[in-house]
Amino acid sequence: MYSPKSMRAEKRAVAGSSLLAALAMTFFKIIVGITTGSLGILSEAAHSGLDLIAAIITFLSVRVSDKPADADHQYGHGKIENFSAFLETGLLLLTCVWIIYEAVQRLFFHHVHIEPSLAAFVVLVASMIVDYWRSRALGRIAAKYDSQALEADALHFSTDIWSSSVVVLGLLLVLLGRTYGIDWLQDADPVAALAVAGIVVYVSWRLARKTIDALLDAAPLGVRAQILDAVAKVEGLLEVDRVRIRRAGNRYFADLSVALARSVTFQRAEQVSDAVTAAVRRVLPDADVVVHSVPRPADRENIFDRIRAVATRHNFNVHDVSVQNLKGHLHVEQHLELDERLSMKDAHDRVTLLESEIRKDVPEISSILTHIESEPSTIEPGDEVRRDAELERKLKAIVSEFPEVHDVHDVEVKHVRGRVYVSCHCTFSDDLPLSRVHDVQTDLEIRFKQAAPELFRVLIHPEPSTDNRR
Repeated sequence: MYSPKSMRAEKRAVAGSSLLAALAMTFFKIIVGITTGSLGILSEAAHSGLDLIAAIITFLSVRVSDKPADADHQYGHGKIENFSAFLETGLLLLTCVWIIYEAVQRLFFHHVHIEPSLAAFVVLVASMIVDYWRSRALGRIAAKYDSQALEADALHFSTDIWSSSVVVLGLLLVLLGRTYGIDWLQDADPVAALAVAGIVVYVSWRLARKTIDALLDAAPLGVRAQILDAVAKVEGLLEVDRVRIRRAGNRYFADLSVALARSVTFQRAEQVSDAVTAAVRRVLPDADVVVHSVPRPADRENIFDRIRAVATRHNFNVHDVSVQNLKGHLHVEQHLELDERLSMKDAHDRVTLLESEIRKDVPEISSILTHIESEPSTIEPGDEVRRDAELERKLKAIVSEFPEVHDVHDVEVKHVRGRVYVSCHCTFSDDLPLSRVHDVQTDLEIRFKQAAPELFRVLIHPEPSTDNRR
């Protein structure tokens, strides 16, 4: 993994070297083109001149693009690289217009005498060597840091090698025609210039497609499908509603909307969002990902899920939900916890609201009865935990009446605000259904209070026989 500082240093260094090389090559090509009169070399000089401008733009853009996001540029400054590549495309097209115009003039309207020289060939060969060196250097750094501006420069200079080769061939054909008196070879130079223009048009079209896509926030080809496949494997998702991807410089931004079951808790929704983010980053490493979760009814919601979903929507905590079918009519009983500081009137108003919403969402329910419980909001002071041998003996005798309970242990007695609280652990068979465990616990609580009326609250912790920690 590279650091932002080293990335900026490498990108600026290679862009600066490319700028110096472009300056030197443009100067020598202009001198040789004027002295020889070769349109091919002049077209190469014009091409190199625009490459020089492009190199300046690239050098400036990489200095700006890697700046971190700020209050005015919340997605960072990466788009400057895409804009830089767009400007290079425009400059290349201007080059084509001039080259094609001048080539047509020389082919059909007036002939220009060409004087191929050793200097022309030396400059062109040197240009090809320099272009090969800097295209490889720019391409390596562009691939390493996914820089579109450096990639555009690398593409420029790699095609410059071929265009220079075409000009060299044109000059050789002119020289050959003059040596052997073949007149039609005198037109090889403007034809070579047209070939250079064709190469430049091809490069421009490739750059134009990439830069316009980036500026218009087009999704990278095939990436959306890859993200959908990766996200679909995340457990807990009902559906992926939307995937949007945009690119700014070498940074990707992904915006997803996913559907979750409406009964999912806020914490679980956050866990699923984290899993979705990780799935996206397996496709686009280091992407900036935003996940929006939308609650939806699950395909197979039962009546209990629907009741709890309504309660969750209003931030109510219901438990012990019971539904009875009484002669074809559904009757619901539930327990609702409300802040103990509420007045009776406020608590009842909230229950009325909840029951009304449940009837609206679950119209098959005929009646609802809600037991209101106070939800503690204060820490109660109490005496230290102590053992009560007599009470423990009495409770263990009661437990022996229930064959499902293997034993009772860790019996503790607490006194809180003058009330007696008792807790204990009971061991059950591993395969005993939870519904039966709950029924036995309820019966035990009733029998404990019958045997010891002073008990205010009884809490029984059930344990499987294989996890008995006595």
